[in-house]
Amino acid sequence: MVKKILQKKWVRWVLLALGGVLFLCFCFYISIYLGLWGKLPSKEELSSLKQAEATQVLDNNGHLIGKYYIYDRQPITYEDLPQHLIDALVATEDVRFYEHDGVDNKSLLRVFFKTILLRDKSSGGGSTITLQLAKNLFGRKKYRVFSTVINKLKESFIAKRMEDIYSKKEILTLYFNTVPFPDNTYGIESASQKFFNKPTHQLTLSEATILIGTLKANHSYNPRLFPERSQLRRDVVLQQMMKYEYISTKRADQTMSEPIAIDYQYFNHDLGLAPYFREAVKKELTKILKTHKKPDSSVYDIYNDGLIVYTTLDYKMQSLAEEAMKEHMQVLQNDYEKSFGSAAPWKNNTALIKKAVETLDIYKTYKEQGLTDTQIIDSLSVKKDIELFEWKGNITKKISSLDSLQHYLKFLNTGMMAIEPSTGAVKTYLGGIDYRYFKYDHVSQSKRQVGSTFKPFVYTAAIENGMKPCSYFSTKEITYTNLDNWTPKNASEEEDPHLNFTLEKALSNSVNTIAVKVLNQVGIPKVIDQVRKLGITDSLSKKPAMALGTDGIKIKELAGAYASYVNKGKGVKPYYISKIEDKNGNLIASFEPKIMETPAYSEYTRKVLLEMMKATVAQGTATRLRTTYQLENDIAGKTGTTQDNKDGWFVGITPNLVTVTWVGNDNYSIGFKTTALGQGANTALPIFARWYQKMNQDTTFDPITKSTFEEPSEEVLKDLDCKPEKRDNLLKRLFGKKKRKKKFRKE
Repeated sequence: MVKKILQKKWVRWVLLALGGVLFLCFCFYISIYLGLWGKLPSKEELSSLKQAEATQVLDNNGHLIGKYYIYDRQPITYEDLPQHLIDALVATEDVRFYEHDGVDNKSLLRVFFKTILLRDKSSGGGSTITLQLAKNLFGRKKYRVFSTVINKLKESFIAKRMEDIYSKKEILTLYFNTVPFPDNTYGIESASQKFFNKPTHQLTLSEATILIGTLKANHSYNPRLFPERSQLRRDVVLQQMMKYEYISTKRADQTMSEPIAIDYQYFNHDLGLAPYFREAVKKELTKILKTHKKPDSSVYDIYNDGLIVYTTLDYKMQSLAEEAMKEHMQVLQNDYEKSFGSAAPWKNNTALIKKAVETLDIYKTYKEQGLTDTQIIDSLSVKKDIELFEWKGNITKKISSLDSLQHYLKFLNTGMMAIEPSTGAVKTYLGGIDYRYFKYDHVSQSKRQVGSTFKPFVYTAAIENGMKPCSYFSTKEITYTNLDNWTPKNASEEEDPHLNFTLEKALSNSVNTIAVKVLNQVGIPKVIDQVRKLGITDSLSKKPAMALGTDGIKIKELAGAYASYVNKGKGVKPYYISKIEDKNGNLIASFEPKIMETPAYSEYTRKVLLEMMKATVAQGTATRLRTTYQLENDIAGKTGTTQDNKDGWFVGITPNLVTVTWVGNDNYSIGFKTTALGQGANTALPIFARWYQKMNQDTTFDPITKSTFEEPSEEVLKDLDCKPEKRDNLLKRLFGKKKRKKKFRKE
């Protein structure tokens, strides 16, 4: 019977055709195996898998604060994977994971008969964890109509080879370290840190199943974007775990009753904690790595090599500082705009707006292309949808680039740095109000006039060069005839010209006329020499007005100099990277504090100046720390306000922390409307005050908030024991009514 059938011509042709097809399939199969459709990784290559890894930036307690990456990935070991996470993956993605050799033949048969022949989409797929791993590691290529078949076969070859090389535990570890999660996140550790702000080993059952649930469709089940959909998918994962007896029905029901709760962390460049700090660290890291090479002499790549950067920043302290800044700046911005009313310069000052336009990159590009100013203005006047920063919440408006420019001209900005005075370790770093819209870093880049915060250096030089703390100086204005009749004025026009203040009273009340007189008596060279000894390298004008802080100094240099008053007279250089390790924990570089070798002045001078700045808080320009904000901490400090109320400053000194805060408009042509609004005590001091209020409520910061200054010596107390002010005698009051004129002495 069979013989008769085979003798039929059409049967022979069918069998021949079938044989030909099978032969072609075999050749096709062999061609893929031999690498004709793309080389397959060898066992040797698979044994030394290398994936791009994100560089991690940690705070002083090892808390992750940021990353530098192309693919957000950071690896962990099998021991870091909680069992319920592994069980959730196996129950959902590959129930026979521990039984197959990389390819689950039973699942493939099920897919063939149910999914392909019977069109039952609910029957599931045939992909295993190992096959998914192969796809994660090597991706897929396009081969036109054969893409799916070729890629699937290549993945099966790779999967079988991997099963020969690695144990099941190692495959799970590789999988969890490479699998993609939502928001461009690769690996379970990065996903855990991003969505729940905790390491993988601390994931709860609910959190673990939320992340496993996203593997089916990263975007669709993103818990940040679609919490309800993500919760439904989590419950499916829990039901799978219950079905395969990984968890009890009771535990599954209990977990399913829990709502979705995430603690999302932004590790991208513009968002998240301390973005200005992270950018400063990246710049510093890039410089450092130019002089440190890998063992094979190749260059480190901060985006791919998985480096670990340990910084000095305090995560919690930084968080509170950012909160305090936002709370104050929102209120101050509102007061600032109200003070100008309809006469706001960013709306009505044509010359100012024109000058601002000319600084734009797009304006310069148009100019290079030969466009006239009229043509450029026309181009910049085209309206489009633009997202705008607002303190109450960003808004999107249909406006022009010119409108956007005017919008941003109105905003006040800030810079703040707090350092450990004994080492220079940076604890908080605020370079501006919002890195997304204001990239300029006011800590490391900006040099603004420092105002009265320069005065302590003048008084330090005076005391160090023999001037007595109880020396009296008249508050009366003097016209210096050899300086184009320059007449320094005090902030208050109502001051009695017949009063004489001690150095302590003059400094604590920030009297301009006396600061210049002290500088005149000490001499500019000695003051500059004193400033250089404190570590300030910024250029100084060498003019009498320097006593009033007309020179620009960076915040970090100012902080390092002020640290000397609680660091035995030694200035420090603020630093923020303590050490750098490679991904295996091998030390690449470490950094020690940079402290001035010798004191910049005597202990006597230091203690006198500290008492003077304590008086600034007790009864001087910074008294609102006590009255308005009810701070009882040991604090010394100095406020500062520059000419035309362009800059507001506050330096807060406590025994274990020195903080410098600045507030002003990025556009130097725009100041505050009034001194009452623009003075440092109203603009910069409140950020410090609100921040300390928050730290006072947290016992974690007791070593800082409850620290106390050392008692001044008897000599210092004796030398400061005098009436803070005295009036001129009758003859001086009668014959000294006219404004005095004299020459500023030349060195």
